[in-house]
This record gives sequence, C-alpha cells and structure tokens, in this order.
Amino acid sequence: MESPENLHGPAVGVAQDATPTTVDVDTAVFLLGAGVTTLTHPLLYVKLLIQVGHEPLPPTVGTTMFGRRVLYLPGFLSYAQHIVKVDGKRGLLRGLSPRIVSSAISTVVRSKVKQQIDVLFKNGDQQNSLRKVVKETSHEMIIQCLSRVATHPFHVMSVRCMAQFVGREVKYGGMLSCMVKIFKEEGVAGFYVGLIPHVLGEVLFLWCCNLLAHFINTYAVDESFSQASAVRSYTKFVMGIAVSVLTYPFMLVADLMVVNNCGLAAGLPPLSPVFSSWLHCWNHLSNKGHLFRGSSFFFRRVPLTSIED
Repeated sequence: MESPENLHGPAVGVAQDATPTTVDVDTAVFLLGAGVTTLTHPLLYVKLLIQVGHEPLPPTVGTTMFGRRVLYLPGFLSYAQHIVKVDGKRGLLRGLSPRIVSSAISTVVRSKVKQQIDVLFKNGDQQNSLRKVVKETSHEMIIQCLSRVATHPFHVMSVRCMAQFVGREVKYGGMLSCMVKIFKEEGVAGFYVGLIPHVLGEVLFLWCCNLLAHFINTYAVDESFSQASAVRSYTKFVMGIAVSVLTYPFMLVADLMVVNNCGLAAGLPPLSPVFSSWLHCWNHLSNKGHLFRGSSFFFRRVPLTSIED
C-alpha cells in the first residue's frame, strides 16, 4: 500500500510541470510575434514603398461625397496586386526574414531587461498615482530603447531589401550578404542609420500615450459613472491610436534615412534627394507637405486644382 507522500507526489509533479516557465512564455510570445509579423508584412511592405514615394500605378479621377473631384491614388489592394504581378505571391514577403529575426531578438531583450528592472525596482506606489505612471513609463522607455538598439540593424536590412523593388536592384539578398555589404560600404554606422528619429518617435509615443491616458482616467472619467472601469481600460488603447498619428513623421523620416544614399534608386535622385541628416529630411518633407506620406492605405487622394468644373 502506497504512503500518503507517494499518493500526493504525482499531483505535485503535474502541478509543477503545468506551471509555465520564462522560456515557455518567451517561446510562445516569439511564435505569436512571428505569425503576426508574417501576416502583416505585406501591409508594411506596401507602406514602405509608398513612404519612399514609389507610385507605379496611375491615379484615377473620382469625386467625394460632397461632389469635389479628386485624384485617388492606388490603395493597398491595388498596390499589392501590382507587386504580385511583378514578383509573384512570394514577392509580398520580400524582407520578411530580418523582421522575424528582429522579433525574436526583441522578445529576448525585453524579457531579460524587464526581469532586471523588476529586481532593481520595487513597485510600492499607489495604483493611480502620477509617480507610478512616470516610473513605469521610464522603465518601458529603457526596455524600448535597448530593444530598438538591438534590433535596428535587422530593420535596416529589411527596409533595404523591400526598397529594392523600386529600382529592381539585387544588391541586398540574404541576411548574411546584407550584413557583409552594409559593413563593407558603411561600417558599423550603416546598421544604425535612422536610429535617432526612430527612438525619438517611440519615446515620445510612450510618454504622450501613458500620461494622456493617466490624466484622462484621473480627471475626466467620473467615478460615479457605472462604466468607469470599462472606459479606463480602453483609454490607453485610444490614446495610442491618436498619439501614433502625431509621432508618425518620426517613423517616416527614420525609414527614409535607412534608404538614403545607399545605392538604391529609392534613396537617390530623382525619386529622393540625398539628405545630409534626418533633420534635413524632416524639413524637406515638411516643405513638400509629405510628413504623413504612407500613413494611410486607403482613400489616398490628391485634390485636383487643374481640372475644370
């Protein structure tokens, strides 16, 4: 007859095995991230081509609901069909491999840095205090910045692989050849072109989103309102959408600097001037009214001023 310890032993073992480890969680996050990255890659591919100003399809004349005539630029579906027509369905996955590697590295870096931050800093602030929000946002900023520094070289490789579609170049192939090519031509600095505006945009997004959500939840949402908790749970999400629109120019400038003067048609005249710095790029886009180029996939239109009524 088995002892009570033996009877309880298997149950304890099952409970211990059922507890997810950090490695299990990181693996699950990576697999989920890789899946999402693959599914959304065609969207980002089309977005990148629009950002660099590549418009291979002619606009069409249409009218708005108010009767105003406008030029409609091709949307995502038309653009994606054009890519498939030129490169086949696999062409929509150009530049995907570096993004998947970037996702894996980001998962590991974020996990390790968060563990260290949790050990060094204890959470003793009140749940809704401004001090707690500032503290948590500071930690998020550290995690985001370190993750960006670690993954930016792969972002550079991915963007340049996608930008080759414009001039039909074959300069950047697999990741190893990309690394060798960039290092030979630009050195280590070549892997970090566009890093500054990218980091600035992400840091600005974090602070604006978290602080706005805190102030709205604290001062605008009435405690007597029956759905106050539900409203608070969506505030940060809504603020994220709004703030992402304001910080979009930083992402645009970062991507343009990645392809700037790298030997690809997408980053050279006549499609694009050669920029001396990211501020030069920003000023150029601002003067042209293109700071939000590529921010929309649909209803891309240009007002017609030369067509007679």
